[in-house]
Order: sequence, then C-alpha cells, then structure tokens
Amino acid sequence: MNWTLEVVPVPVTDLDRAKEFYAGKCGFTVDLDDEVAPGIRIIQATPPGSRCSIALISGMPPMPGTKTMSPGTLHGLQLCVTDIEAARTALTEAGVDASPVMHVGATGWEEGKGDTWNSFLTFEDPDGNGWLVQEAPSDLSER
Repeated sequence: MNWTLEVVPVPVTDLDRAKEFYAGKCGFTVDLDDEVAPGIRIIQATPPGSRCSIALISGMPPMPGTKTMSPGTLHGLQLCVTDIEAARTALTEAGVDASPVMHVGATGWEEGKGDTWNSFLTFEDPDGNGWLVQEAPSDLSER
C-alpha cells in the first residue's frame, strides 16, 4: 500500500487574501473553492508541477485527536524548483517578499547559490506561514 502526501492544510485568516497570494502571486492552480459545510469554505491549490496540494483553511474545527492550527504557525514546507534565481525573480516581480538566494557554507547560511541541492530562498504568506524553496538538479519526474 502506498502512502502519498497529497494535501497539506495551511491555516489562514482571510481565504480570499490567501487565494490571491497563492494563485495570483505564487502561480498555484486553484483546484477547489467550495463551502463544504455551512460557514466552512476550503480552497485547495496546487503548485505548478506538484503532486501535492495545499488546502487553505479558516475556522475549520480540528478533527478529533488533532490540535488546532493557528494562522501563521505553519513553517518549513519546502518547494523544489530547477532554477532558484528564476523562481526568486518570478516571486518578487509578483510582489512576494522573497529572501535572497542562500546556501549553507562553512560559516552557516551564506548569500548566493551553493552546489547541487544547496541553494534556497524563503518567503511568507500574508499570515506569516513560512515557505522554503530549494533548487533541485532536475524535475521530480526525471529523478
């Protein structure tokens, strides 16, 4: 049996603002925007080329046995791209405050590209949920 990671919930305060950020600025495809129960709306969006989507949620009750996630508390989700500088340019031109490209060097995080798998940038959504973007040597389908 396969266990596939297909959807990650991202807690936000304003669904329309989050939809504009992820779809309008980051280029995610909106797969679903629906009221699933009275007063509970879910927006599911997928990064270009990804097999995993995000579910933008606001005010959704936690499932039994889980904890409530507050907007701005999700950090460390990682996206991979094959051209980190082009990704940064696309984000910044769309109005996203993306960090400079960094790599792990002898003294810790250093500005500029590193070797294979060692080039990163970060950005946050309007609620403060934090993302990491890593440069991969090829698309996932080619690895």
